[in-house]
Amino acid sequence: MLEEEITDCCKKLRLSHNIADMAQTTTGESHQEYLYKLLSAEMKNRELGRAATMINTAGFYSIKTFDGFRFDEVSLPSGLTQEGLKSLEFIREKKNIIMYGRTGTGKTMLSIALGVSACQKGIPVKFYRTAALINQLSEAKKAAALGTLLKKLNQASLIILDEWGYVPYDRTGAQLLFDYLSEIHESKSVILNTNLEFSRWVNVLYDEQMTAALVGRLMHHCHLILFPGENNRLKESSINDLYRSIASAKREGEYMA
Repeated sequence: MLEEEITDCCKKLRLSHNIADMAQTTTGESHQEYLYKLLSAEMKNRELGRAATMINTAGFYSIKTFDGFRFDEVSLPSGLTQEGLKSLEFIREKKNIIMYGRTGTGKTMLSIALGVSACQKGIPVKFYRTAALINQLSEAKKAAALGTLLKKLNQASLIILDEWGYVPYDRTGAQLLFDYLSEIHESKSVILNTNLEFSRWVNVLYDEQMTAALVGRLMHHCHLILFPGENNRLKESSINDLYRSIASAKREGEYMA
């Protein structure tokens, strides 16, 4: 009966119903220690719940962690260590990160790992394929709902833009994205993943002055991380073994001839 009453009290106080279960197993050498352990457990549950919600609403299309990421295959800039990157100090400093390298070299994996880590620390994140966000901005403009979308974006402290420059963009949406990135300059952090060197960004934004302005703002407080390796997805694929066997057979045939 007392357990039901505790559960009812938790409900009225908007505490986790699990606290009633924890009350049965928690021990303490004093009433104060017992209460502290219960409240600490409740706080931990809430932190885990908030982190799970943030991860679910961030927009990641897969969940990645730092486990298994090969930091020896990327080039970190001077002044940025692996530990410093993982600490997310760049978010607190409102700095940006640009990840540049070939497709399949790990940019998306690292950016998602950083985003997930941020969520686990209570930092709100929004993750987008750049083309998808540009289309959303353009459609929101047409539907007179741009303010609603921007409000959603502004809830995040970290914006991750994946696949920058991979496909042609809607001109209106590209302009709107430029406006937004200019607006949040030095107030939020942006992670931008691209295989496109800066000189070709004009193919994304269609305007040289706008391109120069955006590059300048993003690079103003920025860490540039280079991914010089080959495509890991292809490297790890069994089809690559097939290509090698075909090439080997071809060479042997030429030698026999």
